[in-house]
Amino acid sequence: MASGLGVHTLTLLREFRPFGLTVEEADGETHENRPEDYQYSLFNPQITRDPRFLAENSVTSASCDQSDHEIFIRGNRLIWSAGSRVHKRYTSPTSIAMACWCRMDSISEPLLCVLQDDSLTIHSPSGEVVSVPLPFAVVSIWSSAFGLLLQRSIDDSLPSCPTFSSYSPLLNARDSFRLNRESGVGPQYNLSVHGSSGHNFIGDISTMSSHFILKHPLEEPQAIFVEERGKSCIMNDLEESIIWTSDAIPVIATYHKGKMQHSVWRVDIVDASVTIASSLLVKDFVVEEQSKAYCLHKIWQGRSAQPVASKVFLATDVDEVPLICFVFQEQKGLFFIRLQTGARHKEILYDMKPDMNWTIPAIAALPVVVTRPRIKDGWLQLSDVLVLSTENNLLLYSGRQCLCKYLLPTGIGRVSHDVKPLPSDVVREFKITGLGDAVGGRINIIISGGQMFRCSLRNYPMSSLANDCITALAEGLHPSFYHHFVVMLWGNGGSSCLSSAESSTDSEWESLVSVILGMCKQLDFFPQSQSDTTRPSSWEFLLNSKYHLNYCRSNFITGIPVAWGHKQMESHCPMGNSTAEQSREKAFYAQILTETLDSLHAVYENYKLDNLRKWDLELLVVLLRNIAASLGESNYVDHYVRDFPSLLSNARSSNSLASPQTPPSVFRWLESCLKHGCDSGNKDDLPPLVYRDGSVAISWLRKIVSFYSLLLGTGRTGRKLGSGVYCNVSSGSAHSPEELTVLAMVAEGFGSQQLDLLPAGVSLPLRHALDRCRESPPVDWPAAAYVLVGREDLAMTCFGHKPPSGQSLVSLSSPYMLHVRPVTVPSSIFDASALDGNTVENTDSLDGSAADGMEQIFNSSTHLRFGRDLRLNEVRRLLCSARPVAVQTPVNPSASDQDLQQLWQLAQRTTALPLGRGAFTLATTSTLLTEALVVPKLNLAGRLPSQQNATVNLDPNIRNIQELRSWPEFHNGVAAGLKLAPFQGKMSRAWISYNKREEPSVTHAGLLVALGLLGHLRVLTMTDVYKYLSQEHDMTTVGVLLGMAAAHRGTMLPYISKMIYVHIPSRHPASFPELEFATLLQSAALMSVGLLYEGSAHPLTMKILLGEIGRRTAGDNVLEREGYAVAAGSALGLVGLGRGNDFIGYMDTLVDRLFQYILGGKDLRNERSAKFAPMTEDLNRSTGQMMDGTQVNVDVTAPGATIALALLFLKTESDVVASKLSVPVTFFDLQFVRPDFLLLRVIARNLILWSRVCPSKDWIEGQIPEIVKKGLMTIEDDTSDFDDLDVEALVQAYVNILAGACVSLGLRYAGTKNGHAQELLNHYAVFFLNEIKPIPAMSRNIKHKGLMQYVDRGTLETCLHIVVLSLSVVMAGSGHIQTFRLLRYLRGRNSVDGHINYGSQMAVSMAIGFLFLGGGMRTFSTGNNAIAALLISLYPRLPTGPNDNRCHLQVFRHFYVLATEARCVQTVDVDTGLTVYAPLEMTIKETEHHAETNFSEVTPCILPERAILKSVRVCGPRYWPQKIELITEEKPWWVAGDPDDPFNGGLLYVKRKVGACSYVDDPIGCQSLLSRVMHKVCDTSGHSESATSVRGNSEPGPFKVDQLVSTFSADPSLIAFAQLCCGYSWNNRSDADFREFCIQVLFECVSKDRPALLQTYLGLYTIIGIISEQVKSCEVIFKDTIFLSSLKLALAYNDALVVGRLGCPRGDLIQRIFLAAIGKRVEETLKHWQGQIGEPFSHLLEYLGKGNWPLMQPQHAIRDSLLLSCYLQWFNVPPSFVVKSSLGNIGSEILLAESPVHNVSLPLLRFMFPDTHIYALGEISRLLT
Repeated sequence: MASGLGVHTLTLLREFRPFGLTVEEADGETHENRPEDYQYSLFNPQITRDPRFLAENSVTSASCDQSDHEIFIRGNRLIWSAGSRVHKRYTSPTSIAMACWCRMDSISEPLLCVLQDDSLTIHSPSGEVVSVPLPFAVVSIWSSAFGLLLQRSIDDSLPSCPTFSSYSPLLNARDSFRLNRESGVGPQYNLSVHGSSGHNFIGDISTMSSHFILKHPLEEPQAIFVEERGKSCIMNDLEESIIWTSDAIPVIATYHKGKMQHSVWRVDIVDASVTIASSLLVKDFVVEEQSKAYCLHKIWQGRSAQPVASKVFLATDVDEVPLICFVFQEQKGLFFIRLQTGARHKEILYDMKPDMNWTIPAIAALPVVVTRPRIKDGWLQLSDVLVLSTENNLLLYSGRQCLCKYLLPTGIGRVSHDVKPLPSDVVREFKITGLGDAVGGRINIIISGGQMFRCSLRNYPMSSLANDCITALAEGLHPSFYHHFVVMLWGNGGSSCLSSAESSTDSEWESLVSVILGMCKQLDFFPQSQSDTTRPSSWEFLLNSKYHLNYCRSNFITGIPVAWGHKQMESHCPMGNSTAEQSREKAFYAQILTETLDSLHAVYENYKLDNLRKWDLELLVVLLRNIAASLGESNYVDHYVRDFPSLLSNARSSNSLASPQTPPSVFRWLESCLKHGCDSGNKDDLPPLVYRDGSVAISWLRKIVSFYSLLLGTGRTGRKLGSGVYCNVSSGSAHSPEELTVLAMVAEGFGSQQLDLLPAGVSLPLRHALDRCRESPPVDWPAAAYVLVGREDLAMTCFGHKPPSGQSLVSLSSPYMLHVRPVTVPSSIFDASALDGNTVENTDSLDGSAADGMEQIFNSSTHLRFGRDLRLNEVRRLLCSARPVAVQTPVNPSASDQDLQQLWQLAQRTTALPLGRGAFTLATTSTLLTEALVVPKLNLAGRLPSQQNATVNLDPNIRNIQELRSWPEFHNGVAAGLKLAPFQGKMSRAWISYNKREEPSVTHAGLLVALGLLGHLRVLTMTDVYKYLSQEHDMTTVGVLLGMAAAHRGTMLPYISKMIYVHIPSRHPASFPELEFATLLQSAALMSVGLLYEGSAHPLTMKILLGEIGRRTAGDNVLEREGYAVAAGSALGLVGLGRGNDFIGYMDTLVDRLFQYILGGKDLRNERSAKFAPMTEDLNRSTGQMMDGTQVNVDVTAPGATIALALLFLKTESDVVASKLSVPVTFFDLQFVRPDFLLLRVIARNLILWSRVCPSKDWIEGQIPEIVKKGLMTIEDDTSDFDDLDVEALVQAYVNILAGACVSLGLRYAGTKNGHAQELLNHYAVFFLNEIKPIPAMSRNIKHKGLMQYVDRGTLETCLHIVVLSLSVVMAGSGHIQTFRLLRYLRGRNSVDGHINYGSQMAVSMAIGFLFLGGGMRTFSTGNNAIAALLISLYPRLPTGPNDNRCHLQVFRHFYVLATEARCVQTVDVDTGLTVYAPLEMTIKETEHHAETNFSEVTPCILPERAILKSVRVCGPRYWPQKIELITEEKPWWVAGDPDDPFNGGLLYVKRKVGACSYVDDPIGCQSLLSRVMHKVCDTSGHSESATSVRGNSEPGPFKVDQLVSTFSADPSLIAFAQLCCGYSWNNRSDADFREFCIQVLFECVSKDRPALLQTYLGLYTIIGIISEQVKSCEVIFKDTIFLSSLKLALAYNDALVVGRLGCPRGDLIQRIFLAAIGKRVEETLKHWQGQIGEPFSHLLEYLGKGNWPLMQPQHAIRDSLLLSCYLQWFNVPPSFVVKSSLGNIGSEILLAESPVHNVSLPLLRFMFPDTHIYALGEISRLLT
């Protein structure tokens, strides 16, 4: 019965040459410059892919990916290429010895491990590199199922590659899939426990073990143990070399060089703390308690004195059992070891028995994937063996069985430089000398002469139908039967075309059909056995029994078919005869055909659920009908004829069984589940193959069944469902069956494209589940789940800014739409804005092309933020310092001194503008690291508009221009650096050096400060810092100190601390040489210390800074000592920020000292605690305390000490400290405090009592003592006598207290846009402005008090600008128009209007920048760090000139950057990618001032702080709702790139509902209403031409539907449908009806935002048309009737909604009236056809009585067969065999009852056929009459 050995021809791909050699030649390398030896290896590209992103059972990718990947190594270079393209290169500092791919624990990505001389480098495909130093010499590395194996070298030198690898020493090229540690799928292989941190060795592990395992790149190699005589010990045999490992099973092969012996080991995981540590007698070996160890257990050992095997590989036997194959080239043999599998604790163990090995003659052999290309046992790919026999033949083996012989292709004799091929007889003379580089079904053939050719064994049929059928047979047949099938398919070379290069898809299918039909003929060939003539013996009866057949199948090992076993047993049967042999042969073929029918029927049912497999169904159903007819399965034949009556109606069934089986029907199962629930579904209605875990052939069917099971509430245990099928479920919460179904669809890779392939009725319940979850899906779903339910906005939130690995939202849902782009209609606002951005300066500029540093401030976000007004343009004009400023002069040929003075005032204003510009452009520009930073010029010149814009420069003889420009240029550099947005990656050191000038410059010094404040200076090394400091440029040194400290805030890094302390002379030891530093440099160093130690409360640092407050500086400018003290106090406050109550005893002494600096008094140093006693070496020789005699100089120390106390006790609510800082309440005490110190005290006190600050006028008035209030009342009362009071002192105190309260209010509500605080601060700003110069337009409700009589104008100006700054801090980033008008007015004042100096202009400039902070995209925080930075930046002592640093170092004004947060959120339409308006509802938590509050804003907007924000929700009717729940916590806002950022760096993706316009295009919603009446707006009459002619050209014509749809939706499918189906190209009445239907359906989908239902509506609508047309026409309209089953499913879905079996969606998913109407129409049509007198009734009678189908004229017969099939399927009429049997039983009962036939038979029929329609039962009962 064995077939002959088939002969096939290899498919020649190309002449092979390592592509690495081609790359080297392209690089121009010569032979002299490279080593002679090279290594290469080919491998499957799927090895390098992350299994999380691999499509499950992806047949297309597996069959179409014919490009092998290659690793090429020569010397120290490694080249990874894919086909003819270089993928990656790697150059090592030392030579590369070996490389392999490996998967490690908890890492999903595969890793390329490269072994070098002294290290191991591990590369990931994403580009990450980890270098693992090796403490010992390693000779080889090997990939395994549990990590990377390392074998220690015998000596210290690292030898080259092992000698046992023939052609691929680099990699063990295996075509097996890797074990995914994260998925947890697949067999456990005794690896269910993952190791933790491994072992800790105290001794030298390199001397204890010879083999190691590396489980993770960041862990140490772990020693491997071996089991000897029942005990475990460390493996320490250096001669035991690993020659083969497997990454699919835990088995390795070794060769002992001393014993010359091969061994096979099983790798077990054991408990290291119990099993190993107890058995080791090593005292210095320590094992963690919960660690696991890897132990080798020997399962086979070969004979001694054998040479090493030339190759070892893994294959599988015909029953899927692993085979380890050893190729002995010298002995010319291939040795097989068959592993024995077993189970222990739910784990698979591998062992072997002595008789499970055999040898065949062979010169070379390779594992190939041919007969079972898509079948895997877990992660083990089933493979065959290609053998080069000693006769120089290529033979394909499957286990022990030789299947076929392969011949060389004719083109293999063609040499690379020849053109003509050699004759065929010459080709056959070529001798094959070797095989190599097997990847799947591709190998390298080495022929005599050294040529190498890449050939293919054609493992995948080109026909997908043949491929699926072969796979189904491999999965469904018993291994013995499938082996018999494979022998017939591959062994018979004359009838098989599967391995022919010239074969087509048709020939492949015909070849498969011929093999199966051949078995059918064998079954029909055997005559019927005459059981009545010859009685079988007992032995024959036993051999023919079912038990014996099952026994042979269950104990099948060697691959011999069961029928052959019968033959062998027949020889031992003394009673054997030909009849018994034929009976056994027939039983064998009947069994194999039965299983073949079951397997192929499963494929048939699988294809019925795919709309694109109709052609394959037509081919497959003919084969299935023949198999069923041969087996006598009449029910199967009837099942196929009902589906395809046009193809099979003339067929006749034969050999009908007495009780034929009912064929499985997936439509019947799905309909039953929808009607009665999943638990009531009959499992026999599903093919048995669907219950197999991991089935590939019918995975489509398995997925649909599993989705329906979950949707209808079946139970789930792990991956197995209550319906018996297996299903993967993605991670995420599921609170309903619909949500669980969606997660299952995601895990199974079932998206929108797959839904479109389903029949309309099958897809409806699944679309129902998606629609139910669309409104509010759980927050922890994966991105693919959100895409599946149509919430791409939530998916982008999961992705961040863009999908990973180049994925897109379209590729996740509809890959076939990748080339389609959504239609976007740009809004008019963006078009207008694009023009405005280039025409900002036209009236106030001379050179419009000059860069002003604000070019990129205008974008879609800022335009949406501020609408169509010109606020940003005006801000840009006000802050521009790059162009000459206009000087208003009369028409005069020469400029007067007054004009020059005006120019000087304007120049001062210009020098202050960079501070505001830095805040305005903060983090708004994205600069590439390859571009230089452009710093705008600081232009101090003027132009005279009255004199044709003549340029006027400042006179250098009057003032020192360079000295005037020094600090402004510094601020200009800071502003230029602050505009840099956070880089996508880390900033490069080279970029900073690239922007460095040759000579030191103040501009670059400012840039360093800006980069430090933004955190970019972390990339600088101390070498770079030294280069900067060695320039001895004070401004550069200031920039480096502050920049490095700001970039490393709070880190307390020692090397930066040392660098800073070098610049503080008071900290130099006595032996240190004297260094002269400028005072401003020392001040910057002190502040740098505070930044570096921020929040640490470091005692020694606080002690040093406390001493610096009262120490006299050694600088050259004694006038700047107040600024030095302020810097020291601020730094002290930063170090102990908010921790004043943490160290009670320590802080008491410190606080006392600070109050001494504030209040004055005697020197108490001798009475201080020992903690503050200065060391001798700490005292500088040239410095001393700021004392006037024994008194502390409070004029110098009080400001710094006050700031220190404010920061130390920030938000601590310490009444004790606050009371000491209170304003004096008596006039006597008030006279001893400077008025400006009162301002600082009020600020400090309110910062301590943080929660008591209230934005009310009563609170501000409460800050003023009664003595001051009374004094002001006497001023207003003209009759009062106040000669006894110092009115000036009272007024000075009043204005400073008022300003301090305003600053406190500004800090308390910084960045909150609090309306009460804004109104209050605006009131007092206008109040101060009115006191300086009454302005009726601004101060209508403000009473003028006339304070100018008692206080100088400078004080009022300072208070005014401090209040204005506080106002801008509260409204930061809002662009508040009222505040902006006030600031613009203040900027426009000149010296005539008031004392406008540099400090005032700086305050106004900063206020404008704060108001539009970051272009309106950023704001301030109220965290401790932010408040400290703001207090330092807003220090209420304004400079008088550009170079004034006496009281406060000007660079500290930029510290506001540290207080900013990017809390602005903008909404982006996920479909169009445009920034849009969207309403947000925000919820803030309850505080002591207000209850939990909800308020709404329109994006772009600034969100509240993280400490009070509870939730953000997208609201409104135009966008899909989305809610972000937050945990209120005292933490700063998320930074850019933070993976936990719920707002994705300020981008919130929204999805617009279909039928709604954006708020930009439709602000009031009038256009969105059109979607509700679209069917009325559109002209649906179909008479557009006549209507146009009547109206004429004067009236507008009808709307175009596609234009209207494009207004509402950017979905390309909707627009294309409107153009194609809703146009005026339909002429006749039926076409007009169809157009009307399309418009109504389009309106339905648009109004309910369900565009995916277009296909469903059309699919259901066409059912009516084709059935009606078929009844009327004699032509064949359709070939199959599967669409009726789909319609019945849709009706069952409708019924499930009615009874509540499925949850109701938001409205009807599809109109229930529409479904009911279609069902009623189909039923009436079929009743009308059947009710006709004549042929229809006779057809039904013929079928029910005899099982025959209509047989008249061929054309009419096919038509009547189609309609009869529709009738039978629609009314669920049972098969004729069942009907005849039932009618016979009923007829006998009626005769006994002697009652009327019609009245009695109908109830009985109803009882017998409960699923049959009552109408059909009535027709059946008519047969009895």
